Amino acid sequence: MPLLLKGSCRCNAVRFEVESHTPVPFMLCYCSICRKQQGGGGFAINLGAAYETLNIRGKRSLGVYRAEIEDDEHPHCEVSTGERNFCRKCGSALWLYDPTWPELVHPFASAIDSDLPRPPEKVHLMLKYKANWVEPDIGKGDKTFDVYPEESIADWHKRMGMWVD
Repeated sequence: MPLLLKGSCRCNAVRFEVESHTPVPFMLCYCSICRKQQGGGGFAINLGAAYETLNIRGKRSLGVYRAEIEDDEHPHCEVSTGERNFCRKCGSALWLYDPTWPELVHPFASAIDSDLPRPPEKVHLMLKYKANWVEPDIGKGDKTFDVYPEESIADWHKRMGMWVD
């Protein structure tokens, strides 16, 4: 049975639950969107979950941010299809939903109140875009990528034997 993740914003105006087969907070993203929207340490950690199981209380307090992207991979400004949901009252980042993958939602580990499993290794991605003041804590066995790894969140969980049925 998938792990039930319970999350909330800082002021509790928005609370949510969602079921996840991929609850391990292993993937650290250093891109400017994640870093500036919710990564005080210079990165953000996104989990994976089943969108159809997302149950939200406090929907009226939700806001949605769609980033404009212009970088080496996107030389002309594009509006991201990713919808970053946040609390309009306290500003807490809560989850990312992208209609490109309608079956998935990506809760931010920082918004999860439930205990999460500890990762045996970490993946550091989008290092090409990290802030100059950030010194990633790369552990033994961690993997690093200038942009994106080929392995998905689901594939990593399966390879590591951490997929939750």
